[in-house]
Amino acid sequence: MTTDVKVPTLGESITEATLGQWLKKVGDSVAIDEPIASLETDKVAVEVPSPVAGVIGALVVAEGDTVEVGALIATIEEGGAAAAPKAQSDPAATAAQQAPAVPSQTNDSLSPSAKRAAGETGVDPSTVAGTGKDGRVTRVDIEGAAKAPAAPAPAPAAAPATSSSSGGRKEERVRMTRLRQTVAKRLKEAQNTAAMLTTFNDVDMTEVMAARAKYKDLFEKKHGVRLGFMGFFVKAAVQALRDIPAVNGSIEGDEIVYHDYADISVAVSAPNGLVVPVIRDAQNLSVAGIEKTIGDFGKRAKDGTLKMDEMKGGTFTISNGGVFGSLMSTPIINPPQSAVLGLHRIEERPVVRDGQVVVRPMMYLALSYDHRLIDGREAVTFLVALKNAIEDPTRLLIDL
Repeated sequence: MTTDVKVPTLGESITEATLGQWLKKVGDSVAIDEPIASLETDKVAVEVPSPVAGVIGALVVAEGDTVEVGALIATIEEGGAAAAPKAQSDPAATAAQQAPAVPSQTNDSLSPSAKRAAGETGVDPSTVAGTGKDGRVTRVDIEGAAKAPAAPAPAPAAAPATSSSSGGRKEERVRMTRLRQTVAKRLKEAQNTAAMLTTFNDVDMTEVMAARAKYKDLFEKKHGVRLGFMGFFVKAAVQALRDIPAVNGSIEGDEIVYHDYADISVAVSAPNGLVVPVIRDAQNLSVAGIEKTIGDFGKRAKDGTLKMDEMKGGTFTISNGGVFGSLMSTPIINPPQSAVLGLHRIEERPVVRDGQVVVRPMMYLALSYDHRLIDGREAVTFLVALKNAIEDPTRLLIDL
């Protein structure tokens, strides 16, 4: 009996995706719910599970093809034997010819991020002990194996197709991922639509750094997560948003929508670029709850297991370019939000305190905002409130 594998429902308003990678080939045995393909949407990579146990009969589309929700992408022969696979159809043959080889790939159930890590590091997944669900090898496992002291020399990855001139200069053309295409489109739309402006301030990190140094060990022991600076900034932002509600609002048509909750979008790194999951109802979370949520987002972003629903909505965004060494930037708002806070690296600088020049750990803050909704006075007031809370963290405890 032949079972069709179709593109599953991908979430509200998402009608198509890109076939990013086949995780199985024709003739491979699959168990029910075992991933057979990875789809790239404009937000995350989504694995397509097998609806039945059997053998892959045909791959109907090629990697890189755009597929709509409900479209046929493969067939599975229920109860078939791997030793006698069916012949591929013409589209399947094309898919097989176009599918790029994964260096040293022997584990067909690898996630896309794990396969990418294998290709980047040259680590053979079959030699790595998996710590993921059902013993699957994750990206973290492969990266850990690559850093192991006694690790054997990595096998050279297959060189990408390049074109070179007579002078030996090379070029490589890589198709933009759906995520990158969507990011580019949305950022340009934000510039074309919003009356965007950025205002700056700086903040003395002395007190927050002292509090973190004093309590980080106890915090990790009690809550099982490291105490970072984002917990303080999210908490301070929530208080400032409550006092300046326009920064937490949005424009819909000719109406302004004010939110009595703070769903904070936080930018985290993923294999295909930055993704922005949302901390729901951050106003109800403690610093520990915020840190746990962000830590979970970061781990699952690297593993490629974030869900699309976790990146929908959001009333305000915080982006921390400081982790990459950025001194100052003008972040772009994420529509329909009306503001985004940019954090930057902490740098010791001379400042004047009580008439004396002293050296303090300082950070530049940048608030980009939609001037159609937020006045300059409100933007500056928001940043000053945030600055005051970070420079005197006691304010976060007594709600000032």
